Amino acid sequence: MPLPKAELHLHIEGTLEPELAFALAERNGVALPYATTGELREAYRFSDLQSFLDLYYALMAVLRTPEDFTALADAYLERAAAQGVRHAEIFFDPQAHTARGVPIGTVVEGLAASLDRAEERYGISTRLIMCFLRDESAESALATLEAAKPYLDRITGVGLDSAEVGHPPAKFREVYEEAARLGLRRVAHAGEEGPAEYVREALDVLGVERIDHGLRCMEDPELVRRLARERIPLTLCPLSNVRLRVIDTLADHPLREMLDAGLLVTVNSDDPAYFGGYAGDNYDAVRDALALDPEQLRVLARHSFEAAFLDDDEPRRARYLSEVEAYAF
Repeated sequence: MPLPKAELHLHIEGTLEPELAFALAERNGVALPYATTGELREAYRFSDLQSFLDLYYALMAVLRTPEDFTALADAYLERAAAQGVRHAEIFFDPQAHTARGVPIGTVVEGLAASLDRAEERYGISTRLIMCFLRDESAESALATLEAAKPYLDRITGVGLDSAEVGHPPAKFREVYEEAARLGLRRVAHAGEEGPAEYVREALDVLGVERIDHGLRCMEDPELVRRLARERIPLTLCPLSNVRLRVIDTLADHPLREMLDAGLLVTVNSDDPAYFGGYAGDNYDAVRDALALDPEQLRVLARHSFEAAFLDDDEPRRARYLSEVEAYAF
């Protein structure tokens, strides 16, 4: 059995494997610009974040109906369960779908049909986090939050993703203030391609409780000390960082240094269909590349449950943590 873990940085649209993309394209009458699944996989070679996003958004065209989103989530949960995921906090990008004429209700209801069965079918508890696209306007984010209000009983929190450079967190101050007023949890991508200052801004301006990525905090020693002191979780995505050229090789990843600095870091898969691995694959990759020992892997798994939005179910968190402690490598 794999090491039990929580996955806290996972874009459901980024779990669209080529085989499912072709199946949904056929079902929905969508023409893909690739002849075979192999040809599509060859396109999963990216020079940077934007080159990935271009393909990522183009392939979303196959997602049209609630059943499509249910199939997408089911496929992810089955893979995640096989790799030891016990709790998953799943991002989705409503603006990427509403821009194509797919209502937010179609997305939420389709995902919920899968997530409602996740514990029974896969042994995974779930939360749903709605992300705003930072390269869209602040007004669009506010309109998205307004459109989501009928579905907030299914949504735990809000996040901020997509192209980071040139789109500082402060741009979204107002929508995060409204999200806080509504009682939603708050996370944001920061410090992946953007500077360490974006991490600080996400904390101080948006009031986030977790930082997604956050690698570049290591360029700012005072920020590192603050993150360690305040126990702010960082949701790292190692294989993603290599595929998007944030780092050259996994051997260059600062994960070990971040652990040594006392940071509450977690390991996640980001967009696993595009980046070459799901949660367990990322654990295996950093274990091998950085020579992590069993106790360091146990710390990463423990961190993942400590950072999860399980405040409303502390007995569950305690149970998951006990599974980590009891795990025999």
